Amino acid sequence: MLLQQLLSGLTTGAVYSLMALALVVIHQTTHHLNLAQGEMATMSTFAAWQLLAWGFPYWAAFAVTLAVSYIAGAAIQRVIMHPLRAGSGFIQFAAMIGLFLVINSITNAVWGSIGRSFPSPFPARPLYEGAPISGQRLGIILIGLALVVFLTFLLRGTRLGLSLRATAANPVSARLAGIAVGRMMMVGWGLAAAIGAAAGMLLAPIVALDPQMMFNVLPFAFAAVVLGGVSSPLGAVVGGLVLGVVETLVTTFAPLIGRELKMSIVLAAILGILLVKPEGLFVRRTRARL
Repeated sequence: MLLQQLLSGLTTGAVYSLMALALVVIHQTTHHLNLAQGEMATMSTFAAWQLLAWGFPYWAAFAVTLAVSYIAGAAIQRVIMHPLRAGSGFIQFAAMIGLFLVINSITNAVWGSIGRSFPSPFPARPLYEGAPISGQRLGIILIGLALVVFLTFLLRGTRLGLSLRATAANPVSARLAGIAVGRMMMVGWGLAAAIGAAAGMLLAPIVALDPQMMFNVLPFAFAAVVLGGVSSPLGAVVGGLVLGVVETLVTTFAPLIGRELKMSIVLAAILGILLVKPEGLFVRRTRARL
């Protein structure tokens, strides 16, 4: 029973980790927290559902959705956020709220508010008799972890990742070093949009696909970012996995708290971490010398 709940929590945590990683990627390149990340992921998942309805094989629809989401994320950065880069933080915040509402409205207008089932390439039954986890949930965990490993390598072990991190650390110095800062910001938004699309497609088979699918996921993703640190991809991943496991265990063994108060607990945890260690558990506090 306990092992089954732990594995179930890791399934949910893998989705939280991907969404948290998407938020961190955008913040590392643009110093924005994209409030519309969940809506972008939901629309991408509906687009994947549409491709599947048209007869696309699952993995072809998965790959096409990731590519289109990347392009859409890069376009949003260039068309909407880039012109506002010199504006105040309030203007940028208002733009993200507007983006949230526009994408949600488009999703409702095109696909409606009725929940849909989303297919999975993995079997819903356990892989063998007595297995503590279904093939579907195991597949979600493995794909989620594979994407996390790939993105971690991309950010930490490639020249592109170095350019993205340099852009986030000091855009002026990065530009003087020959890095195309504007292009890196587009890449950051594109990567985050693709990561969010992957999270949506992994989550959809175990919940109803509707325009509000990510409403309960994004607060947990923000909590994972706060827990691990907004500048730590590893911290976001670990934070997402921890929150997924904790949520599942509390919902199972303390159902009154888990079902009725879990969102309040998450918000209280965010506030507590911000008060005690605002930079996150995986980020070292730095001191500036004058």
